Amino acid sequence: MKIKSYSYTGRSVPQNFRSGQTDDQDAWSREHVWAKSHGFPKPSQFAYTDIHHLRPADISVNNTRRNKDFDWGGTPLAESPENKTDRDSFEPADNVKGDVSRMLFYMDVRYEGDIDSKVGDLSLVDEAGTNGNELGKLCTLLEWHRQDPVSDWERRRNERIYARQGNRKPFIDYPKWAIGIYGERCGKDAK
Repeated sequence: MKIKSYSYTGRSVPQNFRSGQTDDQDAWSREHVWAKSHGFPKPSQFAYTDIHHLRPADISVNNTRRNKDFDWGGTPLAESPENKTDRDSFEPADNVKGDVSRMLFYMDVRYEGDIDSKVGDLSLVDEAGTNGNELGKLCTLLEWHRQDPVSDWERRRNERIYARQGNRKPFIDYPKWAIGIYGERCGKDAK
């Protein structure tokens, strides 16, 4: 059985070719798109296993991305040059920029510091080099959301996650909500 594809490289690999079963850096690992070090380091915290922001990722690319913020620019990765990185940020390939944005918007509105989720208030900010419960770069993410619209693949994934987890990613069903929620913070060009 093949896995759909890595979130950043687009390659497909056998499902059992994963971290913990091989030392190969081309195997896959579970990526927390909202880095778990930015607010929920414990497996007992609901955000740690929230499928809406989990994706299979090539181990070496995921290790390069680490817990960096998302922003434009950087040096292309040798293994997947459509992705770029610099000291404090990661730029994914064009075809997943909107996907990443909508995952992060979801995390920002889903986790507001309520006791039931055991997660603090996750917050998108318009800067890179963040720590704590913050992640950036908000206005870049909003631009990516507009440039890479919701795909049929995302809609199908949202349905599958709803069937399993019981909640939806509203930015898939209602993409304009992102502008309504974040547009004012990013200025007139975001509207």
